[in-house]
Amino acid sequence: GYTFRPRQSKNKYGKFFTNFLPAIADKAKKAIRKEVRNWRLQLKADKTLQDISNMFNKKIQGWINYYGHFYKSEMYSVLRYINSCLVKWVRRKYKKRKHRRRAEYWLGAIAQRERKLFAHWKYGIIPAMNNGSRMS
Repeated sequence: GYTFRPRQSKNKYGKFFTNFLPAIADKAKKAIRKEVRNWRLQLKADKTLQDISNMFNKKIQGWINYYGHFYKSEMYSVLRYINSCLVKWVRRKYKKRKHRRRAEYWLGAIAQRERKLFAHWKYGIIPAMNNGSRMS
């Protein structure tokens, strides 16, 4: 699940140096994305966002707890992938939000209001926000 490679690290004086640190392996990232793809979120248009959160939040939190223990930022690409799958779900469920950007902003607004809905939203990995800036 982990791979060791040279990564940037900060010493106690705030200076950066190269260190060999563990982080989520590329193989593990691929396996997580494959599992998220198998959830087929975009086909669950009959469910609410709360339902989807209840279905998958424990799994997401487990991945964050396990793989995020070392070098958490290496996991961000996988968490952004989950957000993109949620955007696909929004685009399919709500006809007014067919465009990707519109769906992202809508989901981003919900993420701002209800950070606790999804585990990765608590850590700031949220879809695009309403003010045009991007957090993820």
